[in-house]
Amino acid sequence: MAEKIKIGISSCLLGDKVRYDGNHQLDRFITDTLGQYFEFIPICPEVEIGLSIPREPMHLFGSAETPRLLTIKTGIDYTERMSTWAERKLKKLEKENLCGFIFKSRSPSSGIRSVKVYTPSGGVTKTGKGLFGGAFIKHFPLIPVEDDGRLHNPRFRENFIERMFVLKRWQKLKKKGASMKGLIDFHTDHKLLIMAHSPKHYSLLGTLIANTKKNKRENLFSEYIRNLMEGLKLIATVKKNTNALQHIQGYFKKHLTSDEKQELLGTIESYRKEFIPLVVPVTLLNHYVRKFNISYLERQYYLKPHPVELMLRNHV
Repeated sequence: MAEKIKIGISSCLLGDKVRYDGNHQLDRFITDTLGQYFEFIPICPEVEIGLSIPREPMHLFGSAETPRLLTIKTGIDYTERMSTWAERKLKKLEKENLCGFIFKSRSPSSGIRSVKVYTPSGGVTKTGKGLFGGAFIKHFPLIPVEDDGRLHNPRFRENFIERMFVLKRWQKLKKKGASMKGLIDFHTDHKLLIMAHSPKHYSLLGTLIANTKKNKRENLFSEYIRNLMEGLKLIATVKKNTNALQHIQGYFKKHLTSDEKQELLGTIESYRKEFIPLVVPVTLLNHYVRKFNISYLERQYYLKPHPVELMLRNHV
């Protein structure tokens, strides 16, 4: 890609020594692999509110819904300071056109799930969100987010990165002027991708597109992208991928020889049984798409959702 996709990230994951103990949490997959395609906007909430490196560690205290951010030993409360800064920071980030954010897992400031919250009774729950991480999700509900821990799960990783590429293409559509024709073309290009994530949203979005004349353009676009990103959050399971692959297979009925049909059927079945990864049937289908010049399939992002160099479908 000529233009890198801009995403936010916790600074420590890039190797910046900003953690409470003066260390970092460098993630080579993020810097060396994703760094080829993504432009990082590094953020460390603790440092940006003026705390030192190193510093006394903090934790969340109270309820998971409205926790306080306290230092562990001295009990200094940084809740208001962090919340005020976060509000200003999120306003600034509106101008960045981010397509995603990678947060440090379980951080009391940046965590987005399973953050420990210490209760007044001495108990601990793992249902909290960091003050900045939680605020980011509320402020930017459409932007894909993930933490570094789950990023090492092949299915979560592929899903997250796929959604960021979709959002980038949406931003390009809006930048061009967001015409009705542009929206219809965008939907057509992503039909099979949507199907593989959520048949329910595939049907819902199809209905929206079919009724473009009945909706105001602004409402239609906002409703479309909201439902699209909601549907794409759902993991494309083996069962749903198999359904999409079989749907694509139908386009080759008049083109393939008997042996080629059997090979394709067998490859899809091997994927369904989880003997081979998704990249194998997709590679074979892409070969037939090029060979027979099937224009509808050539434009489907399901067959090319992200650069093959990322190897995201080699393990799902």
